[in-house]
Amino acid sequence: MDLTGLALRASAARPRVLLATLPGGTAARLRAERSARLRDWPLAATPAQADLLLVVGQDCSRPRAAVNRLWQDMPAPRALVHAGAADDVEAALEAGRARLGSPAVQHRHAEASAATTRYDDDGRPRHRESSGGARHHDEEARHSDARAHGEHADGPGGRHAGAHAPHEGGRAHGGHDGQGAGNRGDHGGDEGHGHHGGHGGHGGGGTGMPGGLPMAEQGEDRDGLTLDRLHVPLGPLLADWPAGLTVRLILQGDVIQEVDVEGGPTPSAGAAPFWVEPWLRAADGDRVSVGEAARRRASARLDSLARMLSVAGWPAEATAARRLRDDLLDGVPGASVAPRLDRFARRVGRSRTLAWLTRGIGSVSGQEAREAGVSGPAARAGGDVTARYRQWLADIRSDVGRLEESSLLRPAGEESPRGDWKSDAPPSAALIALLPRLLRGAELAAARLVVASLDPDLDELTACGRGAARG
Repeated sequence: MDLTGLALRASAARPRVLLATLPGGTAARLRAERSARLRDWPLAATPAQADLLLVVGQDCSRPRAAVNRLWQDMPAPRALVHAGAADDVEAALEAGRARLGSPAVQHRHAEASAATTRYDDDGRPRHRESSGGARHHDEEARHSDARAHGEHADGPGGRHAGAHAPHEGGRAHGGHDGQGAGNRGDHGGDEGHGHHGGHGGHGGGGTGMPGGLPMAEQGEDRDGLTLDRLHVPLGPLLADWPAGLTVRLILQGDVIQEVDVEGGPTPSAGAAPFWVEPWLRAADGDRVSVGEAARRRASARLDSLARMLSVAGWPAEATAARRLRDDLLDGVPGASVAPRLDRFARRVGRSRTLAWLTRGIGSVSGQEAREAGVSGPAARAGGDVTARYRQWLADIRSDVGRLEESSLLRPAGEESPRGDWKSDAPPSAALIALLPRLLRGAELAAARLVVASLDPDLDELTACGRGAARG
């Protein structure tokens, strides 16, 4: 009996997919998330959980090391595919499934993995050669481009399992492993929230230490005590994370002392930011209705809300938000969406567990936000993560009631998903600039929730260059 072939066929029948989104890959990510759900393929949160690695978006050289890191951390059997555009996703998924179930491909992967691993004298593996990993990733990428692309990740049910040490009051704090951060606590009780834990690092980037682990250094904390200082990068390829964003933290204990935010590589000038595309078209003189803009804005905020709920460990409601998002993007009438949206908004907005989990995290008053140049829901909410997701819910319900408005969109008169649209100062730029202020002094386990509650879109930053070029 061919037990190896049987195991590979079983793995390929329902692969667990890790989705790595590059800048400019929003449309492809949305298609991949939807295709995975319709195929009943679970979305993975970490490389250790994944069988397929689907890289979506334009090929950029800067995140290649992060993609290599994801690939090297995936267990066998495994496959890697790339979808540059939304239309490439289905073919990529099929190519990934075929590769995952092929004994010849998996044997080649095993040989490449053995060739890039060094061993100590006692036979134990020491570390992988980064150059070998890069060559192997390049080979996989060429195979992907030649055969139509595929693979995805994100996932309902237990996507955020990780190593959390429980603290008082049932809260759990994410372990800092130099790769990623976890959530602030476990959902429990009678509201059906899934348990959650740390988020594995997706391309955190090493510091040259063995195994890629950063070495701690010492420094004074805010109380004058001398504690170890640990450097922890978040991004740029975390699940449910703004594509291309890297946040480098310096920790003492589990408290963030210093924050450095880096934007990732930008897509080429030909790629329009997906969520603000109606505003860009209207600015170019196209006839765009207010209803079309409201539909795109509501879809974007449902997408942001789904990512935040996933980070918070409520995968069932994250999936519900994605279904509503996809229906709006498909043009489903507001009358059909509104009843389901109302039920969803009541469940999420009235959840005491979710409110407890997010209370007091990332607080900023409305006035402080406006002084920092922030507009839109983050400025109107004027509070913590809880206030921001409740503001999203209110704004989404309002937009669903405006889907039939036929008046022409004035870009300066209708805010875009992240705030007031100005091509020379996209609203996401102010959200990114606000991050250090909100993260400094917070616990590491809260960092993912703070970022998810703002959800800046780095693709907007390319619109500034487009506007300048037109001017």
